[in-house]
Amino acid sequence: MIKLSELPNQQRGEETRIFLRRHWIELMAMFVYIIGFAVLPIIFYILLSVNGVDWKTSFWGPVGAIMTSIYLLFAVLILLTMFTDYYLDTWIVTTERIVNIEQKGLFSRVISTLHLNQVQDVTSETHGFLATILSYGDVHIQTAGTTERFLFKKIDNPDDVKFHIMRLVDDDKRRHGDASRIPGSF
Repeated sequence: MIKLSELPNQQRGEETRIFLRRHWIELMAMFVYIIGFAVLPIIFYILLSVNGVDWKTSFWGPVGAIMTSIYLLFAVLILLTMFTDYYLDTWIVTTERIVNIEQKGLFSRVISTLHLNQVQDVTSETHGFLATILSYGDVHIQTAGTTERFLFKKIDNPDDVKFHIMRLVDDDKRRHGDASRIPGSF
């Protein structure tokens, strides 16, 4: 677990300004999705019982119990995988850089760093009725000289985050000069 007071390769005077995760509605959508799948065996059991299957004395009773157990075990595994992805996908904005920590599956993580002096453009997007009402969306950060973009996916208050990042970029340019330089280059 990354401590916000001790980021990897933290520079002297570097302070954490923003710590982000995806919006809570994404977590709720995962739970609704899994609950929907967990209800399917109950519906299947009721439909077969109505059609005359005797679960206590027939061959299908133990087989149905085993299949339901395996099915629910996979549903819990999927839920835990989705929660791990939700919880470990984080974005940290400091006074010097942006750190993107993206969990890809259970055993794979990608950590990317972008120095604020490389930021050329910051764009926020909100699509859909629910995203507008709950104020969540995406923030795209375009870097200098590359086509790669940093993407903050489905975060809370994307317009405020965009404004705050642009202010940090302006502060960084005032502190270090207006030249778009990469640290360590000449």
